[in-house]
Amino acid sequence: MPSLNYYAVLEVSLQATQEEIKKSYRKLALHFHPDRNQGNRQAEQKIREVNAAYEILGDPDARKTYDRLRLGHVGPTVSRQEEETEEAPSPGVVLHRMEGTLCEEARKQLFKTMMKNTNRIKEELSKIRERVIKVQGYDTFLEKIVTQCGEEGIRDLVTEELEQLRERLVDIAVEMVCSEVPGTFQGGQAIDELRRTLHRAYHQGWIQGYGQACELLYERR
Repeated sequence: MPSLNYYAVLEVSLQATQEEIKKSYRKLALHFHPDRNQGNRQAEQKIREVNAAYEILGDPDARKTYDRLRLGHVGPTVSRQEEETEEAPSPGVVLHRMEGTLCEEARKQLFKTMMKNTNRIKEELSKIRERVIKVQGYDTFLEKIVTQCGEEGIRDLVTEELEQLRERLVDIAVEMVCSEVPGTFQGGQAIDELRRTLHRAYHQGWIQGYGQACELLYERR
């Protein structure tokens, strides 16, 4: 199975402008529209792929995230052509690389979200400080308490929009991992476990973003 490439699905180059992406999407959506292809299962599958690709590439921010995800999947210093000439990477290496990429994306997202509301960060810091002093008697930026407060805090901080983006990116990540190591993750149970693993990596990134935002404004008392 070839690696997931939304640019190829929309028949545009990696350097395509947003206007070019929109124009190509409209052309393909019209060509494969169900009303024009009744009973054509291939057209039904194609229009689903086209819509999924445009949902990501049509949004400039989501496109940037997708590009970083693809680069993280291939590796920053190894081209696809070079990769194909070398021995196939192990499933563990591929999965670890994708976990790291998703974790970093999630970290950036939540850090950016929190920095838009410094008053909320100060509220979180008050909660962290109170619990730390209760545990050890003096104020420090204690990691285990920060993580504990982060687990509670992100329930409110993670918006529905961020949750939807996570699901889209995890879906992409699952397909990328499966395409890189074909035959490794077979069957519904294996795919579900892969998805859970990538979800955990994403969640860990959110926790890291929370901690980073709080640490930036932390002042010991």
